[in-house]
Amino acid sequence: MVKKAKAGSRSAFAELVDLFQDDIFKMVFYRTRTQMDAEDITQEVFMQAFKKLPGLKKVERFKSWLFSIAINRVRDFSRKKRFRSLFHASDTGSDFQSFDPQIEGQPEAVGELVKQDFWKQIGMIMDKLSRMEREVFLLRFLDLLSIREISSVLHKNESTIKTYLYRALVKFRQNASTLELFKEEMP
Repeated sequence: MVKKAKAGSRSAFAELVDLFQDDIFKMVFYRTRTQMDAEDITQEVFMQAFKKLPGLKKVERFKSWLFSIAINRVRDFSRKKRFRSLFHASDTGSDFQSFDPQIEGQPEAVGELVKQDFWKQIGMIMDKLSRMEREVFLLRFLDLLSIREISSVLHKNESTIKTYLYRALVKFRQNASTLELFKEEMP
């Protein structure tokens, strides 16, 4: 299908969009925290992919190539957002507080407090990781990419990716134990 799209088939490219759109949107949304921005960036990713597809050398690496376009678009978005925030004094807090894990059987108010505390602690841990450790961690455990795919997306060799992942896991475990994360049973 990638070969057909590369040869100019719009219907083959539309099939690729259908196949990867949800994964790209999820990855972008997790990093931008707003649906509107995630939708815009996802659309930009596929527009850029369509334009650059004829230059793709290895069609078997389409997925990791697409994810690397998305990562770069999110980085561009983050740089612009940081620049704009220099002129607006609003602090939105931790990036991770907006997520909503499902907690079954909880009264709504108690469950909401537990969720907020959980994501606040996760955000504190993630803030202690380096940018590259955080990116590798998220690509592996949120986006469910393989080490090989992460290597291709970030343009690093696999042993470097494994090192970043190992360091991220060690820091995550150390910080999770000091922050009381996962120690208590949920009410």
